[in-house]
Amino acid sequence: MHVPFNLATELDTALKTAASAAGLDAAAFVPEVRTADPRFGDYQANGVLAYAKREKQNPRALAEKLLAALPADITARCDAAIAGPGFINFTLKPAALLAWTRAFADADALAAGAASALSGQTWVVDYSSPNTAKQMHVGHLRSAVIGEAICRLLAFSGARVIRDNHLGDWGTQFGKLIYGYKRWADPTALRREPIEELERLYKLGNEATPDGSPALEEARQELVKLQSGDPESLALWKTFSEVSQRAFDEIYARLGIRFDHYLGESFYNDKLEPVLRELTGLKIAGESQGALVVFHPEHPRFKTQPFIVRKTDGASNYATTDLATMLYRVEHFKADGIAIVTDFRQADHFEQLALTTQKWFAATGRPMPKFEHVTFGAVTDEAGKALKTRDGGTIKLKDLLDEAEQRELAIVRDKNAGRPESERFTEEECRAIARTAGIAAVQYADLSQNRSSNYVFSWDKMLALDGNTAPYLLYAVARIRSIFRKAGISPTDTNLAAAATAPETPAEIAVARKLVKFADAVRLATDTLRPHFLCLYLYELAGDYSAFNNADKVLVDDAPVRARRLLLCARTLLVLETGLHLLGLRTLERM
Repeated sequence: MHVPFNLATELDTALKTAASAAGLDAAAFVPEVRTADPRFGDYQANGVLAYAKREKQNPRALAEKLLAALPADITARCDAAIAGPGFINFTLKPAALLAWTRAFADADALAAGAASALSGQTWVVDYSSPNTAKQMHVGHLRSAVIGEAICRLLAFSGARVIRDNHLGDWGTQFGKLIYGYKRWADPTALRREPIEELERLYKLGNEATPDGSPALEEARQELVKLQSGDPESLALWKTFSEVSQRAFDEIYARLGIRFDHYLGESFYNDKLEPVLRELTGLKIAGESQGALVVFHPEHPRFKTQPFIVRKTDGASNYATTDLATMLYRVEHFKADGIAIVTDFRQADHFEQLALTTQKWFAATGRPMPKFEHVTFGAVTDEAGKALKTRDGGTIKLKDLLDEAEQRELAIVRDKNAGRPESERFTEEECRAIARTAGIAAVQYADLSQNRSSNYVFSWDKMLALDGNTAPYLLYAVARIRSIFRKAGISPTDTNLAAAATAPETPAEIAVARKLVKFADAVRLATDTLRPHFLCLYLYELAGDYSAFNNADKVLVDDAPVRARRLLLCARTLLVLETGLHLLGLRTLERM
């Protein structure tokens, strides 16, 4: 039996084939296959109604023609029925569910099945992007975890992914930082807490250089020296960058994030003038009130809002650097797609960047990659305000992760005290569990939200062992692993699939049907670049598995029943772990 990873795609193709065989205009017929309400089936085709209305035909009669013309391999695997005026519901037969659980036995098989139109494409994902010489704070969390999840989803679907951390490592702030460094640097503090000391020095330098002051002019001269390649200034800048990189990497390691490149703003410094010359020569950019700008009069919002690519004082800006970055990613990385992950407040900037790049590349014959600005909302407290420390300061990301681990450790210790003495974890094991579960809780709380929305940060909710949380899902994984330890076999044992029979009980069938939907969840999350769709699926799968585990004893004496239930456990474990890893979370074998 042919076993598709994504049955929705195969049903779509099959219905088009049936449309042609039934005498419909197959080119005009759109099946509109989607996941169905489980009460009515696994998939539903809604396209008959629109086609019938357009052709002035009876939709139910058309649906009957399509059912009669369905390919035999589809009817062998699915029960199809017409509902209402012409909806077609498809329900997978138990034998087809068994075939799927047998076929997709490991993460490699799942990934091979997930291959899509993205296969072979190169995608550059630009995310995190903190500023050098500053600590990462809670505001950097969303870009980092959403960006990493998107990278993993794209790669799982067959794309070649290039992770680029576009650091804010150039610009006017360095003049003030060097000014402060030369006057107030504390060598001891630089050795002990370098990034904190750099933040202190920048703050002092900024406060000491108000507009119009001689000190501000000195700071500007420090910047001029840096930008002109003064060896002493460059050496300081390099030190600032190295110190910052080490601090960033500590955070990324805790979050399980890695980058292929750290091509910050400084990397593009010598690539800006050629961009401006080309835009000017093509008459895409022109002078306006002393600045060099690009207008987009055809766009309703940007008719009078220029995209400034060179300021009135002749200095470049974010627009200049981002245009040079677009060019580099297309010419050097051969990018077919570019995704930039930032908060929603930068939407206008990146929309104008895309419009400008389209005009520029069209005029020069360069290929325009697919461009996605992946926006996200804010993290707030329960009053809807930005998260702050008790004294009103910005919460450092390091401190947030530390607190997550400490809070989770308290929960783990409390639960551990209630376990039989022979099964208790050591203190070292408790800390290891708390590290994984605490960090995962923070990541998942962010990813499980629709990224377009603000979300309320709540320790109680994100660390709870029930509800749509990381601890709940990690516990589901650990619970399944405990069954295999008790059974004395590995969840990857190939004998399970050979010995298993098709699911029979309602609970067995429900969890098997949910497993098959993994493909749809991955496709939806990847196509929309919205990881929360995968989070919701994993939560629902864990719920269906829990219901199955409570209704049907797994380790029964009847060998075929035992095998099929263990196989369902094994595939649930595989899909849960694969899905959580796609989100960037680490999992636990015991909890």
